[in-house]
Amino acid sequence: MAEPSWQELLRLRLAERNTSESAFAPIIEQYRRLAQQTKLLKERNATLLRAVGSVKGNPNSSGSGEDNPVRAAYLASLETQISSLRDELANLYKTQGQNAQRLLSMNETLREKEELSRIDSENLRKARDEITSLRRKVDQHAELMAEKDRTVQILHDEISTSLLELTQVEERNQTLAKDNAKLLQRWLDAKQVEANRMNEANEFYENMRSRHDTVLSWRDGSGNEVPASNPGASSRPTSVSGKDSANPDPPAATMKNGALSPASQALNLTPNG
Repeated sequence: MAEPSWQELLRLRLAERNTSESAFAPIIEQYRRLAQQTKLLKERNATLLRAVGSVKGNPNSSGSGEDNPVRAAYLASLETQISSLRDELANLYKTQGQNAQRLLSMNETLREKEELSRIDSENLRKARDEITSLRRKVDQHAELMAEKDRTVQILHDEISTSLLELTQVEERNQTLAKDNAKLLQRWLDAKQVEANRMNEANEFYENMRSRHDTVLSWRDGSGNEVPASNPGASSRPTSVSGKDSANPDPPAATMKNGALSPASQALNLTPNG
């Protein structure tokens, strides 16, 4: 708790001093009134004693006359007492008026304080309602944040799973690409071997055909004309790729059951298959 300021401390000390000084104020007022009455009574008694002394000194004076000193002293004392009572009554009226004014002021202050208290109570009620609403919103926001955290965690898990699956798919694709490259190389190698075999078969076929033609020509008795009539049979170059368009032999380009012959298939193959 913070220490009170010097103004508040001074006010508290003055209030304590006023409280301690006014604690015996009623008793002091009663003593003052008693002292005043005692003084009046002493003065009246002294006046009466002087009047009795004067009567004793002059016994021939009439006791019922208007100039009786005892009666005069008594009347003077009564008048003094009446005057004192009137002054006291006037003071009482004045005090009553002041008290009435203070009462009105205090009532007005009380009414203002009650109004302030009512306003403070209303503000307090509104503040409590607002606090309750804000607490409810805080709870809702906390639940919403918890739900978002769960959703984010689920998304993180799904992303991690997706990344893992993507990594596996990429590894699988790389493996498949390597396997495809190997298979393609093996297929190209096999096609190259097959093309080489087809070229060798075509070369063998051309050699055998030329020999067959030579044998037929020799049998027909044209052995002297065979070298002159077929000079390119022995010197015809054989194409490794089988793409010689000047080949006059019809079996090399014939169809067999709707498909090209082995010689024609070899002609369409490139060195890479």
